[in-house]
Amino acid sequence: MHPFSILTLAIFVAGYITARWDLVTRLYELAIFAVDHGVLTRTLKGFVILSLVFFLFILPLERLAAWESSAGELMILSIHGPRLSASRLESNYDAEAPSESNKMPRRVEDALRVGTLVRGSPHPLSQLLQLCGHSTIQVLGSLNLELTRDHRDPSWVSAYTNGTSLFPSFRGPFARTPAIQVILFDRPFPARMQYMSLLPMSLALGDKILSSDNEPSKFGLDEDAQTESFRKRKLIDKIALHTVVKHSPTSKDLLLPSILNQINCSFEVAQLLTKNAPLLRTREKRSLSVGERVFESAATLWDYFFDVVWHLMTTWCYPLLFRGFVIGLVGHRVIAEVILRVLEWRLHADSLALKDVLATAQQVDIRLQQFCYWPIQYLLLRKRKDEWESITERHPEYIRFYNSLWLVANDVIIGIAIGSYIIDNAEWVAFQINIILTEWTIDGLRDMLEWLTDAPAGFKLNNELAVFLGALFVWVIDRWKECVGSLRPYLPRVIYFIGFSSFAGATMPISLFSDLLSVLTVHIYCFYTASARIFHWQLTIIVSLFHLFRGKKHNVLRNRIDSCDYDLDQLLLGTILFTLLSFLLPTIIVFYLTFTSARMGIIFLKAALDTLLACLNHFPLFALMLRFKDSRRLPGGICFELQDTPSAILLLKSVPLSLRAMFDQYFQLGYRLRKHYLSPSVVYCLSTGQFVPPLHRKSLYSLQYSMLPARRASIKEVWRRLTATSPASVRDSISVPNATLLHRRHRPRTQ
Repeated sequence: MHPFSILTLAIFVAGYITARWDLVTRLYELAIFAVDHGVLTRTLKGFVILSLVFFLFILPLERLAAWESSAGELMILSIHGPRLSASRLESNYDAEAPSESNKMPRRVEDALRVGTLVRGSPHPLSQLLQLCGHSTIQVLGSLNLELTRDHRDPSWVSAYTNGTSLFPSFRGPFARTPAIQVILFDRPFPARMQYMSLLPMSLALGDKILSSDNEPSKFGLDEDAQTESFRKRKLIDKIALHTVVKHSPTSKDLLLPSILNQINCSFEVAQLLTKNAPLLRTREKRSLSVGERVFESAATLWDYFFDVVWHLMTTWCYPLLFRGFVIGLVGHRVIAEVILRVLEWRLHADSLALKDVLATAQQVDIRLQQFCYWPIQYLLLRKRKDEWESITERHPEYIRFYNSLWLVANDVIIGIAIGSYIIDNAEWVAFQINIILTEWTIDGLRDMLEWLTDAPAGFKLNNELAVFLGALFVWVIDRWKECVGSLRPYLPRVIYFIGFSSFAGATMPISLFSDLLSVLTVHIYCFYTASARIFHWQLTIIVSLFHLFRGKKHNVLRNRIDSCDYDLDQLLLGTILFTLLSFLLPTIIVFYLTFTSARMGIIFLKAALDTLLACLNHFPLFALMLRFKDSRRLPGGICFELQDTPSAILLLKSVPLSLRAMFDQYFQLGYRLRKHYLSPSVVYCLSTGQFVPPLHRKSLYSLQYSMLPARRASIKEVWRRLTATSPASVRDSISVPNATLLHRRHRPRTQ
């Protein structure tokens, strides 16, 4: 089981336990008991003593052993091309005769030529050779090995290390040539998924950025955002055409990706060569002793027993269990597909789907989309076992997969805690919600309207119009209060339902509360729409009458102001209407500002809830943990550091992915919210009484869909991939550079 899967399971179990308040109380009492009886003090003393022993004795010994082991490396090998990168072959030749040590480089070269050093390769070596752009492995030189003139190739490099310097010294034809630059690097560890890359790792899938070269993608963006993105891309393309100096990539620039691939593959190649290093020694042939023959017979008998048990398990048990699991998974996939079709159904092409209206439907859609994509992600990650670990194409998919699993686990943990609290206190929660909604949306709004009808803050309003509008809105509030009062007995049941839905994750009660807020404040939305229409119509009429005073009129066909001759009757009627509407305008503005403020408050509250949903669904928690635990697993580029040495050695380092790049989707979300609600166009709409719609859910939720494909796999495709046979991880033969085949035996294995 994967360590991160174990960690996720442990977090889930811990969260479920801490959700029980009685257990938390007992643990608190136990902690108080431990502090009172000195248990904590003794534990801290023991921890301090063990830490001192570790830092004073164990850690220095470990560093000394690592230094000695690195100083004992003897041979330097070129990985897939001369002078591009280096690998080390470790062995102990202290007991060898000087003549044997001088012959060793030639033996290594011959062993590479015939394929002796690549025996036991877990995967075809041609994969790495093709990835690195070379076809052979060549000897580059020696390390800490004095060779005679007869056994030294003129093109080889001799490197020497000593205890006074961290960097080796070089001898050879290139050591005196200033055009040659020595670059050192720490080899990435493929088992930990470390690698170097020129481009920053992308945490979002790249199939939703552009659907083609000429059309912006329609996934997750509204029409304005699509148009703006397309316009910026066209401007960037035009600027690129007007570049004064355009440097074509040199041959060295073109070699950079291949060189980085060689660096990423260096560890596995070095491990394979080191494992086969004992084959270079000459060994005397002798017959097996009695003990060796007994051991070989026992090992053969144990292998036969293991093969029989393995054959029974893989032939009878595993296929039945696997087929049952696949059928159950596809059955759940069919149910998810039906629900997704319902959530995505539209009456016609321009109408809104259910997931575009309700936050709960959108959250269910996200979870079902993740459920549909997880089997495909897992199958993609399983292919890593059929390839070399140095192939880094699926590393971002690995991070996306476990990040989504971890987020869902945390969501369920938080949801269990919230749901347990809501269920245990459903009556009290329902009572508090009822008080808040009544005080803020019904009684508070009614008191505000009564205050507006009677000279608010000393302002003189039109009493007849204020009383009329106030009576109209109060009558609607009274009818709405009766409707809400009839539904009030069912509120505890609704709270119970929200509490039970929390066991599916904390995002479910948040989305349900967002939809409940929209339903219970629909009267405020109606008041805002009505007052905005009245204010906009009145303001438009006043502007038209103002043009009448100037002898102008608005030409609708040409969208401009033209001159016009009016009669005396028209001017007189216009004057009367302009005066009347101007004196009634302050009363309309007061009511409009009241309902607009209430509406904007509700919109900002819903935007905050949607942002919280985005954090729970998309927060790069796994990537953030890797960023602090092992930053080499999240490459953001490379850099060179010049070392203070006589030979001007450069140190190649991997630049970790920046926090700005990790949270780039959140910056885009903040930009969309700021552009939609804090832009001059919104201020203009509010000033003129035009309708300000909330941010479309496609734009708001595109962040949460960034780790999902634009097109989900069909049921037939999921069945085909789950039932397809994967390539065997153990092969009958391995091809080596000179076309020599090395055969080996392996246990039978069902696919």
